[in-house]
Amino acid sequence: MLIQGLSRGAISPLLLFCRRYIRVVVPVLVCWLTACSSHPPTPAVFASGYLADRGVVRLWRKDDTPQHLTTLVTVFSSLQGNDVKTTLYRFQQGVLREVQQTATSPSQGEVRLRFDQSGNVSFMQRQLPDRRESLSEDDIALYQFDARRLLALSDSLRTGKVSLMQGHWKAGQVTTCDGKTVRPDFDRASLAWIAQQNEHAGGPLGIAWLESPEGTQLLQVAEADFCRWEPTAETW
Repeated sequence: MLIQGLSRGAISPLLLFCRRYIRVVVPVLVCWLTACSSHPPTPAVFASGYLADRGVVRLWRKDDTPQHLTTLVTVFSSLQGNDVKTTLYRFQQGVLREVQQTATSPSQGEVRLRFDQSGNVSFMQRQLPDRRESLSEDDIALYQFDARRLLALSDSLRTGKVSLMQGHWKAGQVTTCDGKTVRPDFDRASLAWIAQQNEHAGGPLGIAWLESPEGTQLLQVAEADFCRWEPTAETW
């Protein structure tokens, strides 16, 4: 074997080099690992969306791997009217721990739900304009079902690299919510629809679309500032 063919004299310098190398590299490696553990990178936020039956759903997902925490924020905007519903879901180790939902329509109120690690309800409340009330078991089950469905859907959208883009439309180009100027590759039908909306608009147009390896899909065009719906640092 090769090892048996090596002389002791050939091995000794190699071992000496390795020992010196280890003495130098290990402290540097330990310092580097310590720095990384004390300043973990900020988890990236994934944004996507899809067309629902009666409106558009925008979805933002942030994974905090060290904390085993996943946060989903969804914004449903109706295609008829100005109703907007925002829902936040928090998962700890894949288990739903919290739901918060607010709506622009006062009649829908505000919903808060918290669950323990076993999935049992530890707090629930629906705040209406004139009263507070508890949620039924069917209501709670529906929120749990939606949470699991959206978590699985966000996995699929992220795997498919379907990304949400939003901004303000002007003269054939878009200023995105983070200040970049882009020219989306819309098809003729989408451009015609944007032109029609722009012709009848009394103010700036907000625009939202999806980008993926398969192409570009227009989601929504309206006289609205879609950027204000995007989660802020305080949201997470």
